[in-house]
Amino acid sequence: MVDRVPNREKSAAGYRKVVTAFIALGSNLGDPAAQIRSALSTLAAMLETRLVRHSSLYRNPPVGYLDQPEFVNAVAEIRTRLAPRDLLDQVLALERNQGRTRDFANAPRTIDLDILLYGGYVVNEPGLVIPHPRMLERAFVLVPLAEIAPDAVVPGIGRVSGLAKRIDSSGLVKLPGVLENRQDYL
Repeated sequence: MVDRVPNREKSAAGYRKVVTAFIALGSNLGDPAAQIRSALSTLAAMLETRLVRHSSLYRNPPVGYLDQPEFVNAVAEIRTRLAPRDLLDQVLALERNQGRTRDFANAPRTIDLDILLYGGYVVNEPGLVIPHPRMLERAFVLVPLAEIAPDAVVPGIGRVSGLAKRIDSSGLVKLPGVLENRQDYL
């Protein structure tokens, strides 16, 4: 059985259950590794949220719109008291603060953050779908997620480690030594 999160019935201040969530990070403008480091620092400082750990950085070709630089991607594990919609609001604010614009679908970007998983919950509201609807199609999401949380489960689908083994990751390159997985966020 999959748990469903109620639509914004509780505000950020009133939502007290701590939930483990996973956030995908990507960038292909400016210094992508620096953009991701900056976003991780902001996640670590967010109210009612704690950054637990993050994956290595991975370089991969663009998806959708191909005439743009390669992307650098990672996944972060957080623990949060924010309701899903409040977490999304915080993530979108982080993107705006790092100069994210939405010129067209799959456009180049300074930073892109997506909520992949929110506990074992399924959320389906306008503008917010969790699990992320395209995560199963993206090696640049599943491989870094499996690196830090192989036993995580995509509700109704299966264990992340198994899903990552089945996806074509031939275009994905792990970047050595670019971003150390810090445990001092705790």
